Amino acid sequence: QVQLVESGGGLVQAGGSLRLSCAASRSTASIDVMGWYRQAPGKQRELVAIISRSGSTNYERSVKGRFTISRDNAKNTVYLQMNNLKPEDTAVYVCNAAPVYVPGRQYGHWGQGTQVTVSS
Repeated sequence: QVQLVESGGGLVQAGGSLRLSCAASRSTASIDVMGWYRQAPGKQRELVAIISRSGSTNYERSVKGRFTISRDNAKNTVYLQMNNLKPEDTAVYVCNAAPVYVPGRQYGHWGQGTQVTVSS
C-alpha cells in the first residue's frame, strides 16, 4: 500500500502563502496522477490540482494563477505552492494518488489531510 503523508498546512492571513508537501512511502512509478483535493465545511470535496508523472497539470478554476502544483518523481513527492491565499481557500487539503486519472472519480490512495485556514 502507498502511504501518503502531508505537511505544510497552517494558519495564514489573506494574501499570504503556504507550501504543502505530500510524500509517498514508496515508489510512485505505478502512480500516474498525484494531486490535492479539499473539503470545506458544508461543501463537497473538490479537486484542487493534479499532476501526472509527465508533468501535465489541471487546476480548479478559482485557484488558477495562484496555486502551482509540482512533482518530484525521484523523491515520490508532490507539492502545492499556494500564493495569494483567500478566506475561501480555507479547507482540509488532502493528498491523493491514483494509477490513472478518471474524470469525476475520487479514488486511489489518500493522505490524512492538513488544515489550511486563511483569515481576513
